[in-house]
Amino acid sequence: MRILRAAALAELLSLAVLLTNLATVHVPWVASLIGPIHGCAYLLVIGAAYRLTRSAATTLLAAIPVIGGLIALRRVKPPD
Repeated sequence: MRILRAAALAELLSLAVLLTNLATVHVPWVASLIGPIHGCAYLLVIGAAYRLTRSAATTLLAAIPVIGGLIALRRVKPPD
């Protein structure tokens, strides 16, 4: 569950950095550095959601860019 939470947060924050960079100064090295981090976080969200739930519906919801990780977090039941 911690992996999904961290990946969802990393995906959201990295996208915010990428969009802020694009809207303001558009420094190429920022996109080169943060872009792969964002992509890895996105894939990790999908993989973690599948691993935790084994539910196709939750996995498909996790694949929604930006908010998918947050939706998946709400659908994952915390351990007892």
